[in-house]
Amino acid sequence: MPLQRRWESFDRSTVASAPDRLGVYELGDSDGTVVEVGHGVIRDELKDALAYRNAAKVRWTTAQTREQAADLAAEHESRR
Repeated sequence: MPLQRRWESFDRSTVASAPDRLGVYELGDSDGTVVEVGHGVIRDELKDALAYRNAAKVRWTTAQTREQAADLAAEHESRR
């Protein structure tokens, strides 16, 4: 099940605008196919992903706790 947020370009300006909160993110290719699902502090995770992964798009949703973020990521990963 994909996140309900629209895709954004995966670049420095998007990562800089990402929330400094716990959550789940999806990285996508240029066609919008999910290539990775992750969780943690969104801005930190995306900074790392920008440096080491190849993706064209990103979207995310926030969570209240680390456990909620992990559960959401697992749910999204299993439906991919």
